[in-house]
Amino acid sequence: MNELALYVMSVFYIFAGIMHFAKPKLYLRMMPPWLPAQKAMNYISGAAEVFLGIGLVPLVTRAWAAWGIIALLVAVFPANVYMLTSGKFKLPKPLLILRLPLQLVLIWWAYQYTGQSLTR
Repeated sequence: MNELALYVMSVFYIFAGIMHFAKPKLYLRMMPPWLPAQKAMNYISGAAEVFLGIGLVPLVTRAWAAWGIIALLVAVFPANVYMLTSGKFKLPKPLLILRLPLQLVLIWWAYQYTGQSLTR
């Protein structure tokens, strides 16, 4: 993967993390009702996205940040399933279905940085 893709991914996660704080109601709606401490989980996951996005940039933390992003994507997968199955979201059903395999694409993208370094 090239360096531009790394920076795009970094900005993507930093922005997504900030949005957890700027628009918490949006993220709380996505959470399945069986999850405990939803407000805390929203802020923790938002902070994790910001820190992991920042961690992608320095070579010394890149692999750890990429593995952290993979773990986070796996952890939030139930929210994507809930969005599809709850009927609470007015998005087109094909778009909600597309979110599920998109998680695999995002995992693959992060995996590209788990063991390789970018040459400068």
